[in-house]
Amino acid sequence: MRIAKWAGTVIGLIVLSLNIGCDQFTKSVVRNQIAPSERISVIENHLTLTNVENSGAFLSMGQGWWPPAKTIMLIVLPILALLFGLYYMIRVGNREPLLLFALAFAIGGGIGNLIDRVLYGSVTDFMHLRLGPLQTGIFNMADVSIMVGMGILLVLSFRRKLSV
Repeated sequence: MRIAKWAGTVIGLIVLSLNIGCDQFTKSVVRNQIAPSERISVIENHLTLTNVENSGAFLSMGQGWWPPAKTIMLIVLPILALLFGLYYMIRVGNREPLLLFALAFAIGGGIGNLIDRVLYGSVTDFMHLRLGPLQTGIFNMADVSIMVGMGILLVLSFRRKLSV
């Protein structure tokens, strides 16, 4: 029965690894196939691909920060948060499958962006969506993973509050 106890954790680590792999693969394709700032319209003006390097955080926040502060805020603190999240995900194991998936997505996306920051000094962003007057900033698959994970966590938190 010891194997069954770890099955959820193994599945979570596989999902986490798939998120990292998908993110790194798509960024590699973009870096190799799309010139910096080139714009490729995929679905008219609704889905555009481009190659933008973001040395800051969300929506380029922090690009002009003092380098030591930038390292602490964009590399050191995320490493600590991701290690804590990974520890918690492993502890959750197979007790709460949705929580496990949420954490695997969020942590996988965080690691994907952290890999870029450490290896390249910036994060490769490449997708832009526009639906009528609504549009996104330029983002990548790691950002999608983080948003999916956080969305599931949000739903779980509401569900728990309502069921109390």
